[in-house]
Amino acid sequence: MKYKILFLLSFFFFQLSFSQVENDSLSNDLNDDTLEEVVISGTMKPVLRSESLVPVEVYTPTFLKKNPTSNVFEALQIVNGVRPQVNCSVCNTGDIHINGLEGPYTFVLIDGMPIVSGLSTVYGLSGIPNSLIERVEVVKGPASSLYGSEAVGGLINIITKNPKKAPLFSADVFGTSWGEVNTDLGLSTKVGEKAHLLLGVNYFNYSNPIDKNNDNFTDLTLQDRISVFQKWNFNRKSNKVFTLAGRYFYEDRWGGELNWNRKYRGGDEVYGESIYTNRFELMGNYELPISEKMFFSFSYANHDQNSAYGDNFYLAKQQVGFGQLTWDKKIENHDLLFGAAFRYTSYDDNTSATNDKDITKMPGVFIQDEISFNNKHSILLGARYDYNNNHGSIFTPRFAYRYKANSGDVIRLNAGTGFRVVNLFTEEHAALSGAREVIVLEDLKPEKSYNVNLSYLKQWYFGSNVLQLEASSWYTYFTNAILPDYDTNPNEIIYSNLDGYAVSKGLSANVDLILGNGLKFLVGATFMDVSKVEDNIKQQQMLTERFSGTWAILYTIPSMDLDIDYTGNLYGPMRLPLISEWDPRPEYSKTYSIQNIQLTYKGFKDFQIYGGVKNLLNWTPSKNIPFLISRTNDPFDKNVQFDGNGKAMRTPDNPYGLVFDPSYVYAANQGIRTFLGVRYHF
Repeated sequence: MKYKILFLLSFFFFQLSFSQVENDSLSNDLNDDTLEEVVISGTMKPVLRSESLVPVEVYTPTFLKKNPTSNVFEALQIVNGVRPQVNCSVCNTGDIHINGLEGPYTFVLIDGMPIVSGLSTVYGLSGIPNSLIERVEVVKGPASSLYGSEAVGGLINIITKNPKKAPLFSADVFGTSWGEVNTDLGLSTKVGEKAHLLLGVNYFNYSNPIDKNNDNFTDLTLQDRISVFQKWNFNRKSNKVFTLAGRYFYEDRWGGELNWNRKYRGGDEVYGESIYTNRFELMGNYELPISEKMFFSFSYANHDQNSAYGDNFYLAKQQVGFGQLTWDKKIENHDLLFGAAFRYTSYDDNTSATNDKDITKMPGVFIQDEISFNNKHSILLGARYDYNNNHGSIFTPRFAYRYKANSGDVIRLNAGTGFRVVNLFTEEHAALSGAREVIVLEDLKPEKSYNVNLSYLKQWYFGSNVLQLEASSWYTYFTNAILPDYDTNPNEIIYSNLDGYAVSKGLSANVDLILGNGLKFLVGATFMDVSKVEDNIKQQQMLTERFSGTWAILYTIPSMDLDIDYTGNLYGPMRLPLISEWDPRPEYSKTYSIQNIQLTYKGFKDFQIYGGVKNLLNWTPSKNIPFLISRTNDPFDKNVQFDGNGKAMRTPDNPYGLVFDPSYVYAANQGIRTFLGVRYHF
């Protein structure tokens, strides 16, 4: 396998000598004119961002390159209100939080298709070739009335490039001082007279065990990952749309004790967490050959996972099939969208909680009417009905109002409901990556949410300078919330419907200042309160910060062909899962910041060279605490004594009454490092 990959990479590197730099103008890509960009995520149809009744944030590849990463998961750390959450200190799996809500509340799509969901959420955002990304659209707040289950906290839609408009060839290769190497390749070509092909390959390798905090465990999971993506655009005589895309993803990752190797996989001699992931995806969009504007879109994903957490095996397979028919119809001042969808999910694993294969069938219908009264006032009315074979009927209405004084002065009010049907083992993957047993106390009911969001957008122009303010406030109320209980028993994660309610509320603002001298400031801040109330007792949600901030300060020096990018984020304290009442680790994390600097030189004809430093402050979650992972000296709990209730007892060998557990983590345990890379475009 590795030799085939090396041959493929060598072939592409040979081609680089014939490439030429593409103009990478900051003024075109860094949110100067994003109000006039076309977005689709808010209403499931293309519309100018300034005309959308639903606030949609747009992030271009050029913006994401200001902090180069090997995957979309890490790239989102400089987006305000969006935080990549690491859930396990050993295997480093994670998810995406939007406005403080856990990863399962975030719906991730590729080209509008629900490919990355369920079991794949943990790994699905890795391996998407960055060279193929046209833009990333972020919607904060429930979108279940259009997208159904899981779109409760918001959605992230990764839009890939049109094969007809993509560069003929592109490459982006970088490495870090920790030994990470990432290669991103893209190729666009015409195939005959009727098709255009977009091909992308991403290969990432990290094979250098590092233990900076001296606990004999890897600080960063070792990974060997390849992803191959193809997208076809077919030319039809009617000029109607027909696209077909597919992706294959394979990853081999492991973390654990430094002396672990394959022969210890699944045993109880040396602790390691080893995960093999095989994944295949297929998606397409076909415009029907009729006079009306009707589309049939479809997707299929097959996910096969073979994991060993110490001496516990987790073997799981998931298949997700999706089909949707939409009819876009305009009648006078009504812009209507009708839709019918069907989602099929098959899931099976080797755990005791899944005695039989879990099959979910969910047909649904939806309607949306966008009514324009005049150039300033518009409203949107929408509703969706779904039927789940396990939970019955689910209804989700939606309302939106927009007041537009002009293209740079817009007020939006959005309200609606959301729902989430939960499969714990496909979403709460942290439950399987440690030593805890999963306990489900009851038949879980679907979560429901009620949300209202008010946003304001304003632009000011001062000669060649531009100032943009985008502010929003939100309030979301949850019933039947399903939250993991880490506190009752340190050996268990207990799930049940909350006997009370949960609330997410807050304020968020983004300020973009673009000066004519080449200096740009993009600053964001979010203040939120995400909590649950049970028996009249309010408690902050686990692993959720009360405030956060992001920034990007960008400066272009044309005379030197040089870009300077300083990016960073700031996160407030989060409540963390302690193991016992005597656990010496802090219950709350301290405020922390990750900061990066990058220089990009564009003076060469054929390529760009970039490099810099990540995590300038050398911050890691293991700093200034007794230990990050508990009981690393006894990862199989062989020397732990338990009482009659299953709780660890305090003994001379275990004075704090702890068990081995890697869940006390909220960010990557990777310190300062340098990076160097090159980019080619033809």
